[in-house]
Amino acid sequence: MIDLGGNSRQSFATLRGELDEKLHGLSSQDCTAISAELFTVVFALNSSVGLRRACTDPSRDSASKAVLINDLFGKTVSRKVLDILIEAVSLRWASSVDFASAFEQLAIEAEATAANNDGTIDRVQDELFEFASVLSDNQDLRRILGALSGSPEGKAEIIHTLLAEKVAPSTLRLLTYMVNDLAGRVIDQVLEVYAQAVAARRNRLIVLVRSRSALTSGQAEKLSTLMIEQVGQPVHLNFELDPSVIGGVSVRFADELVDGTISTRLQEAGRALAI
Repeated sequence: MIDLGGNSRQSFATLRGELDEKLHGLSSQDCTAISAELFTVVFALNSSVGLRRACTDPSRDSASKAVLINDLFGKTVSRKVLDILIEAVSLRWASSVDFASAFEQLAIEAEATAANNDGTIDRVQDELFEFASVLSDNQDLRRILGALSGSPEGKAEIIHTLLAEKVAPSTLRLLTYMVNDLAGRVIDQVLEVYAQAVAARRNRLIVLVRSRSALTSGQAEKLSTLMIEQVGQPVHLNFELDPSVIGGVSVRFADELVDGTISTRLQEAGRALAI
């Protein structure tokens, strides 16, 4: 997860919720397409200090910023990504760098969602961490891929030559994006950003289910189906037995808590009677 402070943290949370809505129910291919468009935005932001400042200037009103976004990206990205951009420029940011970092995180998480849909998100997470070891063991490779002046096409060709058919498609795409836009950063640090962003998306798709006794396979399957319908993509259910739970189940997903236990309903009824 990226480290954002001040207004940027809340603004990023808002954009993340917007991304969740845009990705809801989409295929892996469509998620990858949105990721590619978001990376196009990231590349533009990283290559232009003026653009970043124009997007985050608190003295400019949201309407004029939206006009700027439409002029720059209206013909190159989809309506979904354009909506996220317009929402982003209406929010407050602690710095213009935070703005670009937020879009990088969104772009990575969109591709991670594609990986989740095709069942490879765990593999992608592992392969990104493994690539860090490859760079550590091969300093020549690290130097070439980490060179800020290197040819993007040349770096992409190296990644494809080394890894095509050996890693998940999402891993290949993410590593290609990474080496093509280090934005002045050390490659090891950028790789860590990518790996943590994939992990953050995976963690958002984990559902914690608390109950007094173990659910039957039928109950677990039904709950899984309900959560997939709610989230719009596959989820992973973690089960926890809790003796304090009286009837029903407590379900926590991302920042949301759905508590259907009897004990909670009794507490709510008690509070209502006390009013």
